[in-house]
Amino acid sequence: MTPKLTPRHLPPRRLLAVAAALALFGGTVEAQTVPDQSMPTTPASTGSSADTTSPTTVAPPSNARPPEVPNCPLGSFRCPPRPLNYSMCRPNAMLSFYDPTLSKDSSVRDISNTYVWAQRVDSSNQSVYHLEGDVKMQRADQRMQSDVADYNDDTTDYDARGGVHYQEVGQLVSADHMRGNQDASTGIADNVAYQMLTNRGNGVAVQGQMLDDQRSRYLQATYSTCDVGNHVWEIHAKDIRTDKETGEGVAKDATMYLYGVPFFWLPSFTFPINDERKSGFLTPTIGNSSRSGFMVSAPYYLNLAPNYDATLDPRIYTDRGVMLASEFRYLVPGSIGQLNFEFLPNDHGPSDPDGLANTKGDDRWLLKYNDVTHLYGPWSLNVSINRASDSSYLRDFGNDLYTATIGTLSSSAYINGGGTWGKAYWSASFGADAYQNVDPGLPDTVAQYKRWPRATFNVDYPINRWLEVGANTEAVAFRKEDSVEGNRLDVYPYLQADFQGTAWFVRPRVAYRYTAYDLTGNYQQYGFYGLLGQGQTSPFNSGSPSRSLPVVSVDSGLIFDRSTSLFGTSYTQTLEPRLYYLYVPYRNQDNIPLFDTNLMSFDTWQLFTTNMYSGADRQMNANNLSAMLTSRLLDDNGVERLSASFGQIRYFTQQRVQVPNSNTTVPVPTDWSGSDYAIDLTSQLSDDWRLMSQYQWNPNTRLTDLGSITLQKRIKTDGIINFSYRYRRYPGSTTPMLEQYDASIVYPISDRWRLLGHWTYSTLDKKTIEALAGVEYDSCCIALRLVGRHYVNTYNYTTQLGSANTAIMLEVEFKGMGQFTGQSENALRNGILGYQ
Repeated sequence: MTPKLTPRHLPPRRLLAVAAALALFGGTVEAQTVPDQSMPTTPASTGSSADTTSPTTVAPPSNARPPEVPNCPLGSFRCPPRPLNYSMCRPNAMLSFYDPTLSKDSSVRDISNTYVWAQRVDSSNQSVYHLEGDVKMQRADQRMQSDVADYNDDTTDYDARGGVHYQEVGQLVSADHMRGNQDASTGIADNVAYQMLTNRGNGVAVQGQMLDDQRSRYLQATYSTCDVGNHVWEIHAKDIRTDKETGEGVAKDATMYLYGVPFFWLPSFTFPINDERKSGFLTPTIGNSSRSGFMVSAPYYLNLAPNYDATLDPRIYTDRGVMLASEFRYLVPGSIGQLNFEFLPNDHGPSDPDGLANTKGDDRWLLKYNDVTHLYGPWSLNVSINRASDSSYLRDFGNDLYTATIGTLSSSAYINGGGTWGKAYWSASFGADAYQNVDPGLPDTVAQYKRWPRATFNVDYPINRWLEVGANTEAVAFRKEDSVEGNRLDVYPYLQADFQGTAWFVRPRVAYRYTAYDLTGNYQQYGFYGLLGQGQTSPFNSGSPSRSLPVVSVDSGLIFDRSTSLFGTSYTQTLEPRLYYLYVPYRNQDNIPLFDTNLMSFDTWQLFTTNMYSGADRQMNANNLSAMLTSRLLDDNGVERLSASFGQIRYFTQQRVQVPNSNTTVPVPTDWSGSDYAIDLTSQLSDDWRLMSQYQWNPNTRLTDLGSITLQKRIKTDGIINFSYRYRRYPGSTTPMLEQYDASIVYPISDRWRLLGHWTYSTLDKKTIEALAGVEYDSCCIALRLVGRHYVNTYNYTTQLGSANTAIMLEVEFKGMGQFTGQSENALRNGILGYQ
């Protein structure tokens, strides 16, 4: 007769050694985790929690589909990256002994009793317990099962044989034979197979050894995140050692296999075995560019301290030479910052194909430094330094269109403060700004004035719930070679009220603007755009010009709503008329230089602003009335499904304040009676369709000044298609400035394959600005992305001389191991609206 399974306590001082010894495998859970470099703090672990598995199934949480990430909302400029997806992986057969109801608390192991179940127990030897038949031993979150087990109560030796199965909070382990000593915290397991529960890591080892309670060793071991028994890729190592105390592991003679074929080998490398950052090589990057040739990089991560780290990234460009890129990050009390520096000596690249610059033989470098430091109370120091060795650097070494087409690098350093003082709200800053031209198609004179230094102070004091008074002030010194220089003080106090009800508002505002200048140096020899030509006369007839004027406005509006239905769906429709009156008297400003002022692009926002110029060097005159009518459709959840606006500014007096163009220093007033008619339309009646459109028609020239339309359609769950048309005319001109068509798509063929495409065509230049085509493949443990791109990376608006770059990028992601390259990510995010 087979005896009934009965639990039995072993002596409390002798917690079963097998359960304790098998903790040697616990450190392998994160054995191949790539260090997180997003910031110098401990990264969150990936994978699902074991608690998410239902008690009625034996499938481990690593096989469960990760939490669904909401689709990126239509109209979003940039979408978050998709998380690792293991939903295509199969349930792993080796995990049939997994018990999701076992405790997940490993912190109580040392104070917990060990319980033993067996069909037969032989204790005839007073020191040795012999257990047979479905042996099960459990302590806290640990459980071991075997056919036979022996335990010596005197020496604490143990020996488990036949179908050994072990489970703890972090993983599952099976072995043929396991023996060791509890007091010495040693153990040896033969023919080991393991499966992680916090990620999909799994593998086998010929032998696993626990050297002590902190250090372990594995001989002839493998690791992969693929399905058990179907490893598309895996790592083989002759010797893997882990140390829980230091949080690191070392693999000797390690080879990576893809479909059983070895393709990458290292004699030794280190890796983290927990969530702490660890020094070591990161995944290499391979790329190709028609400007710099093939590129290979092998970054090395340095975990210098818990609050600062560094990365050294040596790169080889076949057409230009060897570069060393570096990154240093720190987080100290009251300060956080990052320093990036790239340096390539003696560039041996070919001469510039555009003939705009020649950097052959030059040292090339790029510096980026950002720091935020708390000083005292409400005061902090913000520093941002961005400099390049030459104007062609970003074009030659930028890996995407966005970087390659940056025209200016800005640097700044400011002391900022703000807060409350009684009832008043205030903010202040003091610092400087500098700019560098990095567009090789333009001369360095196009760079903005240095603001060296600049100070601001803003205050707002609420007198009561509807009335407030305040002021905006700025003092700045402008510096630029071969241009008029000077200092400017701009003081802008105001008094404003806010009267409103549930369906109406009236907001009157009275302000006074005083702007004074102190021109320095020999300012009489300069015009608005630098040195005077022969026969020209400087407009700057005074070294201390000033301007003062009142600015009066009244903003008012009504809000009506009603219930309506469209296509069988109920909505709330609003009707929102708005009137804005602005009065600013004319002041002659022809003798004031243009330091940081430009005409802003006209849109519906411009209907309700006090100035159409950026900066303080020009304040427009106005006797205007703006009117706009807006209607919205809101669904039952308050989501805006449709918004349409139509508006115009009516001018009761001439617009006399103008910015002179590069061909004349004499402003030409306009006699327009009204601005462009501006129309904005946004519609998303369906969750899968979105339409955005802008249109501006000039009633004076009877020409379209701006037209744009963007259409988005979501395809299935993770696909999207975009089409847009953009047209803009130079202000006050009949000449078009831009006319482009743009189309892009992410098309899911199946749950594994997606096609990618992006095309931008300029009708004015009669050529393609950018073309991209690619394919993505996703499977259980490996993802591929192959992208080919052809894009214009320079453009000179005077000569229309441009050059193009062609690149092919292959990105391979071994899930759980990091990515081989990331060059295509920015191109896809910037080129395909809604890419995720």
